[in-house]
Amino acid sequence: MKHHAVRCLLAFGLSTLAARAADENFRHGQPLQAQRPAADYVPDLAPFARPQSSELRELVERYNADREGLLVMHPVENSPLRLRRLGEFYRAWLTKLAAMNYEQLGVEGRIDWHLMKAELKFQLALLDRQQKRMAEIVPLLPFFEQLESLQETRRGYARPDGKASAATLADARVQLEAVKKALESGLSDKPAENALKPNKIVALRAINQLDATGKQLADWFKHYDGYDPEFGWWTREPYKKLTVAFDDYAKFLREKIVGAKPGEDEPIVGDPIGADGLAVDLEHEMIPYTPEQLIAVAEKEFAWCEAEWRKVAQELGCGDDWKQALEKMKADYVAPGDQPEMIAGLAYEAVDFLTKRDLVTVPPHMIDDWTMTMMSPERQKVNPFFLGGDRIIVSFPTDAMDHKDKLDSLRANNVHLCHATVFHELIPGHHMQFWYLDRYNQHRRLFDTPFWIEGWALWWEMHLWGLGYQQKPLDRAGALFWRTHRCARIIFSLNFHLGRWTPQQCIDFLVDRVGHDRHTATGEVRRSFNGDYSPLYQVGYMMGAIQLRALYADLVKSGKMGEKDFHDAIMRGGTMPIEMVRARLTGAKLPRDHRTSWKFVGGNP
Repeated sequence: MKHHAVRCLLAFGLSTLAARAADENFRHGQPLQAQRPAADYVPDLAPFARPQSSELRELVERYNADREGLLVMHPVENSPLRLRRLGEFYRAWLTKLAAMNYEQLGVEGRIDWHLMKAELKFQLALLDRQQKRMAEIVPLLPFFEQLESLQETRRGYARPDGKASAATLADARVQLEAVKKALESGLSDKPAENALKPNKIVALRAINQLDATGKQLADWFKHYDGYDPEFGWWTREPYKKLTVAFDDYAKFLREKIVGAKPGEDEPIVGDPIGADGLAVDLEHEMIPYTPEQLIAVAEKEFAWCEAEWRKVAQELGCGDDWKQALEKMKADYVAPGDQPEMIAGLAYEAVDFLTKRDLVTVPPHMIDDWTMTMMSPERQKVNPFFLGGDRIIVSFPTDAMDHKDKLDSLRANNVHLCHATVFHELIPGHHMQFWYLDRYNQHRRLFDTPFWIEGWALWWEMHLWGLGYQQKPLDRAGALFWRTHRCARIIFSLNFHLGRWTPQQCIDFLVDRVGHDRHTATGEVRRSFNGDYSPLYQVGYMMGAIQLRALYADLVKSGKMGEKDFHDAIMRGGTMPIEMVRARLTGAKLPRDHRTSWKFVGGNP
């Protein structure tokens, strides 16, 4: 009995040691968070005794706070009053910014001055775009201004006239019913003279505005109901009937005009901004190229990916058949339940690679403070792959999914696709970015741009490829899938916004040329066009990375700057268009009349 106990204890001890050894290997030498000395989280305080950022930091913070206050004053989204007041606010800021003593500003101050000017001009352009779009949906929402005036009047704090408010609600319902009949007539074989025939894009805008208006109306009603007996006596019934009419009207627009079918995913519609809109957005991002030129750059990068795919396919015994190689890679996934540990192991592997080569500063606090959550099946319809930032959101099948959906999710989140992008989401990617943004030049969050956010993360995909991070052929296949995908994002999103491609053409392109499964291609296009992403968001990945690649060549490969200093300086400068990153790293004192001019891929690609 005694010997048996000793054997059990010995076995337990060996298993504990084995588990500990496995844990150390899994964490690549990083201690558990609870075991790291708290002193490791405290930085060197000496640099904080010196000025850390721009002379205009407080100016930017003041603008941001005052703008947020103005939005609180005028809470009704897209109301004429709100749009007018915002326009007046931006123009007043531009006038005062122009009157500043520019010559007294240093490098950082001049950067912020130009960033502020670009932001104000862009916001005015967006207001103009939004006013034109609102004009297109007015025929579908003729009651909008009447209803928005109720909430705007509330901001004056005068007691409402219950009887007059009830009349406004009742009249809005009458107008809504009349518009619905006109739309029904427009769908019939013999439309009446007053029939309406909106396209899907305008109908989708109307649905979104109807939802926002309904929320504001509910806020207005709840503010008075039960507190003002006369108000409730007059308005309660007309308000109830109007909200029911809102729901019915939204359902009608969604099903009869947009084409949604009950129980099925919403059709991908999107809202292309056209060539003029893209020109405005590109100017704001400080990109001196046309959409056509950017597509040409993406096609050149795509050709590089195709050549590398052929090499990987040959290594995997697939000849030149890159799709066969892709299928081998997709089929290599972990068993249910193993995904979180696998993701964490990949995260620590990337940290180990970076720190051993001293490529960028990775503080212990940054290593320890990210978290992990699992993505819901509903969200996976829009985001088939995992997401990241301050945490990593893992996409993986749940036991309640259909069998096909389970297999689709397993393939989309296989080991090698994850190996190529866990670091994109965590360190040195988005988690690193947000960690630094919380600690350096926080005011520049106002100038948030996907060319900095996504461009930085994709730059590391490119850079780690060059440093040999992906040793195995299947890992290189995973990296190539994503890199090809980033090229494709430029091609399909710009063609869509130029009005050349439909959402279905975008999906087919991702399936045929990138190797997406159809469900992931559909989710990607839905995410791009039915979500809240800006028109250039998908362009920002590859173009931002190419800008950083050019900047790396100019500063690091030339010997003007050390690699770690280069990466640290980008992180500590805050988010901004990469042309301003370039000005900051080179110490350029920009002239007042500076215009975007950096040809980061040559003159005419």
